[in-house]
Amino acid sequence: MPPSTVSRQKIQRRPVHGVLLLDKPLGLSSNQALQKAKWLLRAEKAGHTGTLDPLATGVLPLCFGAATKFSQMQLEADKTYEALLILGVKTTTADAEGDVIERRAVPPITPELLADLTHRFTGPLKQVPPMYSALKKDGKALYEYARAGREVEREARHITVFKLNMTSAQDPLGLVAIKIIVSCSKGTYIRTLGEDIGEAIGCGAHLGSLRRIETGGFTASQCISLAALEAMTEAERDAQLLPPQSLVSAFPVVTLDADNAGRFLSGLRRRGEAGQFGDDAPLVQVYGSEPRAFLGSAHITANELIPQRLLSPVEVQAIWQAGMQNMPPGLPVSHAQPALSG
Repeated sequence: MPPSTVSRQKIQRRPVHGVLLLDKPLGLSSNQALQKAKWLLRAEKAGHTGTLDPLATGVLPLCFGAATKFSQMQLEADKTYEALLILGVKTTTADAEGDVIERRAVPPITPELLADLTHRFTGPLKQVPPMYSALKKDGKALYEYARAGREVEREARHITVFKLNMTSAQDPLGLVAIKIIVSCSKGTYIRTLGEDIGEAIGCGAHLGSLRRIETGGFTASQCISLAALEAMTEAERDAQLLPPQSLVSAFPVVTLDADNAGRFLSGLRRRGEAGQFGDDAPLVQVYGSEPRAFLGSAHITANELIPQRLLSPVEVQAIWQAGMQNMPPGLPVSHAQPALSG
């Protein structure tokens, strides 16, 4: 049963560590989806990696236990979305949830027009955040001002659209539409991008649907639905979890012997022998070798390994016992195994 129907039923929480790739359903906020998954896993601690609007679906990595320490990596990650842009109709929220505020005639959507729009909206852009957003001004979320009928000044932000694909389409009601697939930097509002494209065409637009299909290397094909998760046994749900280190698996790997692993876990910097760590690195994964276990993240400056996010010894043991100790693919750091100096 979902938590909303058993709100008074007390469940026994437990430590759960890992990342669940959820295909967020239509109509739920990111936090509502998180709470349902947390309830199903009986997890003590959980957090998500960036919000999706209730009318959006798709990839929502959820972090549990030790994995929450590395969730910032997903917040900073580039993302890819698929959206249906309805032309000729503007709404208060720039999506299908809002009230219609304007209708305009739609000009012919030619291949030449789409090619021009693709060129204009690819690359570095400046974007004014929408009023219906969780960004804050003077301590209040913008959507609070919007719901009160007030529009406040917002500063344009720099974003990057890395790749944009646009094709002619129709919505289920037969309205003229454009299907867009956009890969972009963090902080990009696809609703605003859609509105800007509509204004560039001269007819206005709003999003009819929005789906996140990739974030930080995780794709929709890897995700599980809440319905499928609910139908599983607890052991099957646990098996869906990726290890916490999957959030940093794209970064180089440093392996420490038992003595230095213990010192690293206590927060001490480790200095290597001459040239041991090679070039400086803004982030590396750190593992102990005896046994093979993920310890946390660090950065390397002037051949010194400097801790950033550390697991507790209890978390290291729990993750290792759960079979999540294997080192994921990464770029090994040369000569990281020998003992380090204090």
